[in-house]
Amino acid sequence: MIPHWRPSAAPAALRARAVMLAALRDFFARAGVLEVETPIASRCAGSDPALESLVTRWHWGSDAAGQPLYLHTSPEFPMKRLVAAGVGPIYQICKVFRDGERGRLHHPEFSLLEWYRPGWDYQRLMDEVAAVVRVVLGRPDLPAERVTYRGLFREQLGIDPWTVGCAALRTRAGALAIPDAESLDLDRDGWLDLLLTQCLQGQLGRGCLTFLCDYPPSQAALARLRQDAVEVAERFELYFEGVELANGFQELTDAAAQRARLQLDLETRCHQGRATPPIDTAFLAALAAGMPETSGVAVGLDRLLMAVLKVRHIDEVLAFPVERA
Repeated sequence: MIPHWRPSAAPAALRARAVMLAALRDFFARAGVLEVETPIASRCAGSDPALESLVTRWHWGSDAAGQPLYLHTSPEFPMKRLVAAGVGPIYQICKVFRDGERGRLHHPEFSLLEWYRPGWDYQRLMDEVAAVVRVVLGRPDLPAERVTYRGLFREQLGIDPWTVGCAALRTRAGALAIPDAESLDLDRDGWLDLLLTQCLQGQLGRGCLTFLCDYPPSQAALARLRQDAVEVAERFELYFEGVELANGFQELTDAAAQRARLQLDLETRCHQGRATPPIDTAFLAALAAGMPETSGVAVGLDRLLMAVLKVRHIDEVLAFPVERA
């Protein structure tokens, strides 16, 4: 057994992380993208019902109780404020924090690369994401493919995620032998996510980079909507060897629509009996002031390093995971 004081990552993994970070900074310097830093702790927090923030307190003056400060789950909101302020294309490499996450691919503190491209659409951004990953993996000829969310469910499971109901999704999950499917009480998006993660995700990105794109509108998060044969969210996720590496959007820039989405998220959190952090009004004010059309993406660097080293557990690329911190 490794003594508790020693790092869980081998020296070679620590060196590989340094090489990866240097390669990323070189890539973006050559591409003319500015490295920025934004606050890790904020008076506001993201409202995504799927994420939970870690919270600390700032004590100042006579405030004995202290001001809650939320450790960011993503630097997205302040980075978009910089884009709205006219800073131009930007990127950030930082630690982010998510409560309640731990496992082979999850850790409560992890490294994220996030960048924004004003004036680009998400199709062009996918090309750049592929270029970044190829550089880090050292595989310049690694092929990439794009698969639509609707097409994947239709072709692999025989269901249309835009029209199928919860009862049919529960039945399909049971037929696919997903454990305890019959006893689960999920909404429609919950069932779709279960089928994606349990039945479809593992086959994505095998020997290539797979961009899964154009999500249901109910899973838009912060993405813009587009009307095709059906309404779709201009969102993508990148998978490599069955593991999700990135999540990107054609960013929603309409302040009123964004406020409505944040309010809906908070209502969902309240219904679930979860904390409802304050809405980031500075972020909304930045959108109202006129954020340009922008595409943005976040890449999990620990998972990307796992792919470089071909290891199975996130602890193998972390110096000191939470249990040793």
